[in-house]
Amino acid sequence: MKVLGIETTCDETSAAVVEQGPPGEPPRLLAQVVLSQVAEHEPFGGVVPELASRSHVRELTAVIERTLADAGCAPEELDGIAVAARPGLIGALLVGVTTAKALAWSWVKPLLAVHHLEAHLEAPALVGEVVQPPYLGVILSGGHTDLYRVEGPDPETGRESRLSLGATLDDAVGEAFDKVASILGLPYPGGPAIERCAKDGDPHAVELPRSLLGPDSLDFSFSGLKTAVLYLWRGQDARGAGPIEGAPRREDICASFQQVVADVLIEKLRRALARTGLSTVVFGGGVTANRTLRSAIEEALGEDVRLVFPPPRFATDNGAMIAVSGLRLLAEGRTSSLDLEPEATP
Repeated sequence: MKVLGIETTCDETSAAVVEQGPPGEPPRLLAQVVLSQVAEHEPFGGVVPELASRSHVRELTAVIERTLADAGCAPEELDGIAVAARPGLIGALLVGVTTAKALAWSWVKPLLAVHHLEAHLEAPALVGEVVQPPYLGVILSGGHTDLYRVEGPDPETGRESRLSLGATLDDAVGEAFDKVASILGLPYPGGPAIERCAKDGDPHAVELPRSLLGPDSLDFSFSGLKTAVLYLWRGQDARGAGPIEGAPRREDICASFQQVVADVLIEKLRRALARTGLSTVVFGGGVTANRTLRSAIEEALGEDVRLVFPPPRFATDNGAMIAVSGLRLLAEGRTSSLDLEPEATP
């Protein structure tokens, strides 16, 4: 089976063709195009939803055409059209879903509505890391910091079930990286910029708050951490651009910020593993591309549990993970009608 995957949930315009081979073999990526909008959003220090939507409108058709050409795949060879239908920026989602519905109708192909967060957790399959439920699913991205207990298919519905264990109460982890980078005058996107800057810093030089929200909480809060950096760099009135006199070195703040984020994530993972008794953790989302965080998690937990990370090229939003999820939906017979509507919320 071959499925075309379309991804437009935020600021990447992407399409991919993925083929499922014989039973037991991992899916094979035939072609993928990912068009980043970083240059468009960089002047604003974050994603501007209207600009993202307009860029998808402008670029998506060409991205799909190039993907099919690179895959050597004609429309009649496809077995389905998969599209990220939730969650995300509603305007951006509309572009992808409308395009997918038009292609499914005109090419007479099944339409497959993919949950963006579920697709992130299926991305490791692209490199042969197929994980059988139950497992702890962890989404670390610009819009999400979520913990899930992922179970096998429900006997009645056939659908894989996800039980939410914890989520962000304010800033998601990737959003915190972007905002701290902006405070410190570093470029967008903030994650790579902070990781680069932190290489020359001391992770224990600056005392920053670790918000754990109580001894049993599995939720996350990074807004206080971000505000602490703001006051350190710009002073209590936060009026200037910083740094104020006596502020710590930018490199030390970045290193200490990363260390606090790692400490919080590790503690929450330990709590979730202890509560659920699970022994496998599957990660997804762009923040997992941060090597410092990944290394810290591996060092703290790797001996006791199986940790499955997506390769960096499949960590951020991409069409390949949408196509992989679409292959599963197609095999389960879970197609969608042409009145499919996107949803912004999980």
